[in-house]
Amino acid sequence: MGFCTNLMCYPKNSKRKAKGKKKQQSWRIYSLKELQSATNNFNYDNKLGEGGFGSVYWGQLWDGSQIGTVSLQAKIYLVCCINHGKSKGLKCHKTLSIGRQWSVNPWNETVADKLRRSLRDILSQIAVKRLKVWSDKAEMEFSVEVEILGRVRHRNLLQLRGYCAEGQERLIVYDYMPNLSLFSHLHGQHSSECLLDWERRMNIAIGSAEGIAYLHHHATPHIIHRDVKSSNVLLDSDFNAHVADFGFAKLIPDEQTHVTTRVKGTLGYLAPEYAMLGQASESCDVFSFGILLLELVGGKKPVEKLDSTTKRTIVDWAQQLVLDGKFDEIADLKLRGKYVKEDLKKVVLVALVCTQNQPKKRPSMLEVVELLKGDSKEKLLSLENHEIFRETQDTEDPNLISEAKEILESV
Repeated sequence: MGFCTNLMCYPKNSKRKAKGKKKQQSWRIYSLKELQSATNNFNYDNKLGEGGFGSVYWGQLWDGSQIGTVSLQAKIYLVCCINHGKSKGLKCHKTLSIGRQWSVNPWNETVADKLRRSLRDILSQIAVKRLKVWSDKAEMEFSVEVEILGRVRHRNLLQLRGYCAEGQERLIVYDYMPNLSLFSHLHGQHSSECLLDWERRMNIAIGSAEGIAYLHHHATPHIIHRDVKSSNVLLDSDFNAHVADFGFAKLIPDEQTHVTTRVKGTLGYLAPEYAMLGQASESCDVFSFGILLLELVGGKKPVEKLDSTTKRTIVDWAQQLVLDGKFDEIADLKLRGKYVKEDLKKVVLVALVCTQNQPKKRPSMLEVVELLKGDSKEKLLSLENHEIFRETQDTEDPNLISEAKEILESV
């Protein structure tokens, strides 16, 4: 009952705020029938991915909010359009099939293009997350994600379209990201296509940093993501970054610096103090983002298996190359040498500053954004002279990775 009460109260508050600001609410409650229709009854062919939370499906919504009924009817009348030939009377130029099994006979390509665009506006693409098993845990994650996504709005955060809570079904509806996740381009189904040139990688780095900085510094109360990783950075049609998946997120009151909680997240991205002690703070997200930066420029996974008994973290790999002055060896081979050397150096140095073992020594995400966007030679020089590049970091536990894994497996 507590969950339902919270969920129902939240939209009311949102409407009051929207009314005060004279802004239209950007999300709504969907019926299960709508989402079943949109995803072809959660057809396997519509499945985009699957994880511990459940599955994500692609779908198309007949979105009445995009266009009024009168305007829609006017566009449908174009089905009857025909062309008058010079000497053959009336004839159909060609047939174009568009959505909902309609046939359109436009008199020229310009009209056809306009009709295509109009119908694409009406049939909007969505992604639907369907929780795998209904339980108290799943209910909590659903509640957290809907609440947090309903609170925030930023160009680099995945936009909530709405949700559905009917019977045992819990579904969250998002904007569809045509280029899927950053992970898919670095390690997955799109990795061989080499679609991420250097400019796109820099834009992704800056965009995702700005999204996380918004959570830490501009959301009220502040939000810790707790699961920053490449599979949670989604890419739209222009390869702009959208930070996603807020099921593990925590709200942090202004007077608190951290919360002690059960460890959640992904091995390889976890900050030491979080993996060992369960202390979650904004600095934990900074650490995870540093790992993400190294992954983005180097094309390697956070933890690499060297042989049956030996593993190496991406931080250890990159830091040794930096100490040896071999920045070029860090660059992803798929870039084929086409990158800006100063930018590569800057991103790697920022990443290693973010992944220091001591939380207090890590920069804030606002500082990270400033460093990534800036072209100041003085700031780059200060990074190069940072203490971590002159001496070995103090490590309280050399077996941190293995112990963190044991902790994760026990929770």
